[in-house]
Amino acid sequence: MNTLVFDIETVPDTDGARRLLDLGNELTDGEVAELMFQRRRQATGGSDFLRHHLHRVVAISVVLRDGADTLKVRSLGEPGDDEATLIDQFFRGIDHYHPTLVSWNGGGFDLPVLHYRGLLHGIQAPSYWDTGDQYSEHRFNNYLGRFHWRHTDLMDALAGYQPRAGAPLDEIATLMGFPGKMGMDGSKVWPAFQGGDIDGIRAYCETDVLNTWLVYLGFQHFTGQLDDAMLAQEQERLATLLAEDGRPHLREFLDAWRGEG
Repeated sequence: MNTLVFDIETVPDTDGARRLLDLGNELTDGEVAELMFQRRRQATGGSDFLRHHLHRVVAISVVLRDGADTLKVRSLGEPGDDEATLIDQFFRGIDHYHPTLVSWNGGGFDLPVLHYRGLLHGIQAPSYWDTGDQYSEHRFNNYLGRFHWRHTDLMDALAGYQPRAGAPLDEIATLMGFPGKMGMDGSKVWPAFQGGDIDGIRAYCETDVLNTWLVYLGFQHFTGQLDDAMLAQEQERLATLLAEDGRPHLREFLDAWRGEG
């Protein structure tokens, strides 16, 4: 079975807000975003976290572990690609690999965002949405069933599907001895995007999926899918990939994991 760990990074959809609020083009993106945050704070009594459909996807990063013992970590598309291209590549990957999807809070955030944004861009994702009409095995194990394993939302599963028991990926990864956040977090994505640092956003997203992959390996061990030797082998496979890849942020992740940073 192929496994695809994924994470997205988003910024405010300022173009969408201009249409919804009939703002025209007089305000800058930064001013529109601040207006969006202000309206959200008023609606929630303090939180400026935007509703799912008002997020624009600027990065999708994945760890792919396929049945041929291949392990890859990458961000989809190129730094200059638009949102539609990134989302289309994500769902095309599902059509091609038919993987088990793995996320941290993907059911609560990432996938609903991808649903709304994919709809807006006219993207097709037949394998993702199939619940047994195309593949009979999806009737009882599909991407949409909260208690199915075809999409394993680690945060949801580990919390026993109790919203009050959810935990941040950064804290769980750190408690397990993995690097956790490294220099950037979600609150810094919008300022980084405004500053043109899309490469930094993509690198941050990749470290998030690496943390998720390592937690998932621990989860597989916890549930009996990996024994001690298999877990060590998969962790070493990742360490080798990070050492040989050559990209600085992956080397920094490896050093932090090994306690050498």
